[in-house]
Amino acid sequence: MPTVTFHKQGQTFVDEVKPQTNLVVRAGIRQFPYPNLRYECGMGKCSKCACRVIAGAEHLPPPNWKEKKQLGERLEQGYRLACQLWIEHDIELAQDDLPAQAPAIVATAGADV
Repeated sequence: MPTVTFHKQGQTFVDEVKPQTNLVVRAGIRQFPYPNLRYECGMGKCSKCACRVIAGAEHLPPPNWKEKKQLGERLEQGYRLACQLWIEHDIELAQDDLPAQAPAIVATAGADV
């Protein structure tokens, strides 16, 4: 059975999963890597489940069109969408904190915008 090593916020979580396991599906039914995996839609539309592959990338299929659209240049940095991966071999993933977003400009009453 494949071993999944998952890193998040300085912690490491390890568990075995059955072959052909999707980590977002498992998290959705409250199995490992729940509650640590950040995800939302499960369909490759939001990219919240993006993870950096530390080891085991050679066993993954090439990125599909959803990953290419959502991740762009991050693919070159080793990121993949967990919702699009079906685990067959040992893999090590890290889910980094979301990058800080630029603050939104808020117009106030009487201000020139």
